[in-house]
Amino acid sequence: MPTWLHWLAIISLIGSFLLAITIATHVSHHRQHTAIMNVVWPVSALYGGVFVFWFYARHGRAHSQAPFPVSVVTGTTHCGAGCTLGDIIAEWLCLAVPAIALWFGWHSIFDEKMFAVWIVDYIFAFVLGIIFQYCAIAPMRGLGFRDGLVAALKADTLSLTAWQVGMYGFMALAQYLYFRPLLGKMLEVNTFEFWFTMQLAMLCGFLTSYPVNWWLIRSGIKEKM
Repeated sequence: MPTWLHWLAIISLIGSFLLAITIATHVSHHRQHTAIMNVVWPVSALYGGVFVFWFYARHGRAHSQAPFPVSVVTGTTHCGAGCTLGDIIAEWLCLAVPAIALWFGWHSIFDEKMFAVWIVDYIFAFVLGIIFQYCAIAPMRGLGFRDGLVAALKADTLSLTAWQVGMYGFMALAQYLYFRPLLGKMLEVNTFEFWFTMQLAMLCGFLTSYPVNWWLIRSGIKEKM
């Protein structure tokens, strides 16, 4: 592994974690208008680092009506937070319990463990994403559990899927075009380089999900944050 990449990964991960702690400390004293955003902002900083910190400092603390493109960014980070937590949980869970990857097709359907784990990633991301969306939509619209859940499914399914597509695409390119030729194998989950690559993949997920969120919010399917 190139030394420059190893140290870049360490610096990026530690720096992003510290920025997430900084945002979490701030929101603990300055609560967001939408309660779930108190969780979304620190989680988003785990992958977005200085970009999320800058956006939060400029727009996340304001309670006035934001311009539409800014609201779409906030809505996209809301979607991405569920994906981020889901992917973190699923990746470490499949590392600790490899049998889970076997249940989802490793060796029986997929030669590479990565593809089976992606299914687990999606399941966790989907469940958490719907929970996050429900916590935003139900209070804002005054919906009961059933109607709130249906609204959350409508608002987040396409957005979340678009995010995961961008993330998976970048991870596949990084693994097959860079790390496999370099290392002779896929990059392992328990490395700094893997999670640095995941940070970049999450940013790609943001880019693929942003236009979908634009359409969902513009059409009224998803709430403007």
